[in-house]
Amino acid sequence: MPDKLTIDPDLIRRLAELLKETGLGEIEYAEGERRVRVAMPGTAPAVVAAVAPAPVTASASAPASAAGNVPAGALTSPMVGTAYLAAEPNAPHFVKPGDKVREGQTVLIIEAMKVMNAIRAPRAGTVTRILVANGAPVEYGEPLLVIE
Repeated sequence: MPDKLTIDPDLIRRLAELLKETGLGEIEYAEGERRVRVAMPGTAPAVVAAVAPAPVTASASAPASAAGNVPAGALTSPMVGTAYLAAEPNAPHFVKPGDKVREGQTVLIIEAMKVMNAIRAPRAGTVTRILVANGAPVEYGEPLLVIE
């Protein structure tokens, strides 16, 4: 097993340069069992870390952090980004608990890399719970809302 404290300074420099070029606040890179995350100051705590991977769970389709916490009927995030419950700051939310939705209806937006991605209901039903706050960061596989 490789020493988990070994850091590749050239990789970190390349990732930091990529952050500057793209205007992103942070970037995470994984190769095999090694993961490196670099964040720019002012966007998140300035952290440069090389870490060992989390243990693999039985569910490879969802991340370990969300695998055991997904309620039945939950719509999960298809990407990492920032969740918005409305089209603009003063607009009404797309949905609220108790609303009936149809398949394909926009239920929220996730901003990723300065692109607004409409998240649509995968099926018709009733929104029973909204599990994220407006403007909250979300991870891939994180439950966003429950449609029953």
